[in-house]
Amino acid sequence: MLADREGIPQTAQAVSEVTQVPVGYLSKIMLGLVKAGLVTSRRGLHGGFVLSSTAAKLTIYDVVEAVDPIRRITTCPLSLAAHGKKLCSLHRRLDDALATTETAFRAVTLQQLLTQTGNSRPLCPLLPSSG
Repeated sequence: MLADREGIPQTAQAVSEVTQVPVGYLSKIMLGLVKAGLVTSRRGLHGGFVLSSTAAKLTIYDVVEAVDPIRRITTCPLSLAAHGKKLCSLHRRLDDALATTETAFRAVTLQQLLTQTGNSRPLCPLLPSSG
């Protein structure tokens, strides 16, 4: 929603209604985005949340890292001493999948998500489609 209305402050309540995310949970998400510098918060009568950058510059990876970072596997998650820092084949493949996900998320901007042709828009069933 913020990417759809760049530069126009949106309240947590308005974003909550459009995305159907409970406002209490959304407030925590927005705080993470503010702390990461992806969103700014303005107080007052015409306040709300605004993207700090353009949707064309922000990637899915930026948002995911601000909200719930992808945790790569660097040591045995089971703390098996025999594995040390060398991952077994299962954990190596799981980490490879995480690396692939990171690469895919870095390659797609919010603008690309919004302008991709199709019948639906991500997370916003109440906004009219512009595609």
